[in-house]
Amino acid sequence: MVIETQNLVKRYGKVTAVDGVSLRVSQGEIYAFLGLNGAGKTTTIRMLLGMVKPTSGEVRVLGTRVRIGGPKPWASVGYLVETATAYPELTVRENLEVVQRLRPGTEPQAVDRIIEQLGLSAYADRRAGTLSLGNLQRVGLAKALIHQPEVLILDEPFNGLDPAGIVEIRELLRELVRNQGVTVFMSSHILGEVSRLADRIGIIHQGRLLQELDIAELERRRKRRLLVQTRDGLAAQTVLGAAGFSIERLDHQTIAVCDQSAIDRPDDIATLLVRAQHPPMMLKVEDEDLEQYFLRLIRQDVSN
Repeated sequence: MVIETQNLVKRYGKVTAVDGVSLRVSQGEIYAFLGLNGAGKTTTIRMLLGMVKPTSGEVRVLGTRVRIGGPKPWASVGYLVETATAYPELTVRENLEVVQRLRPGTEPQAVDRIIEQLGLSAYADRRAGTLSLGNLQRVGLAKALIHQPEVLILDEPFNGLDPAGIVEIRELLRELVRNQGVTVFMSSHILGEVSRLADRIGIIHQGRLLQELDIAELERRRKRRLLVQTRDGLAAQTVLGAAGFSIERLDHQTIAVCDQSAIDRPDDIATLLVRAQHPPMMLKVEDEDLEQYFLRLIRQDVSN
């Protein structure tokens, strides 16, 4: 395992920010860490990086137990936590040169390489304090990547990026994983991007890790339903209910059928409705997306 925690706990007085989190991240995968604000994501990331001392439990990164002030394994780790920072009076290039000097062994051409890679060429000689939030985020990612780390730990890497920038960073992370075997541990509230990018997902709520699953397992767990729209939703509900189907009324024209037989054979539903003189205007199989699945899991946890 590249990243591993065992029963990780962090308390601040009477508040438990992280409560017994055990997670495992394999080499060369993109692991997305999801949770609401205050769920414990950033506190966990800070413990992964040795910025915060756990109350109990332990963290291992690249096989090394993480300790505050310890020298390892940081030469092989790049990170961006919460808001990207830079010296505002220095240019982008000068900021990156500072980081290069703080990373012994970094190649001489690393600054030019990472400026090109992150699309910062037009801003290289501009003072960091004048940058937009999105371009400052690119600088933060450049600082994390300049020494070509084996592991990237990123807290909200898409923060402040426009849609084109999000696509560029998504493709960059994929390329790093595919071509260099980099392991990425990231938190993000942009769940659409997470579903496109992640190999595995961990969901944390109120400090507890509710679930870890890979994308294939997520596909199996997501709910599906058949949306049916007619001119008279109540009449359609009556027809299909009489046929033994489980129906949810969404509005005056639209109902949802959750039975697997209806999802597998929507043409049978259409036939029933046509014969009852309530022909469908729309039949659509709807898959629960990651955001809907995440919120359903959180609501279940709250109700329990």
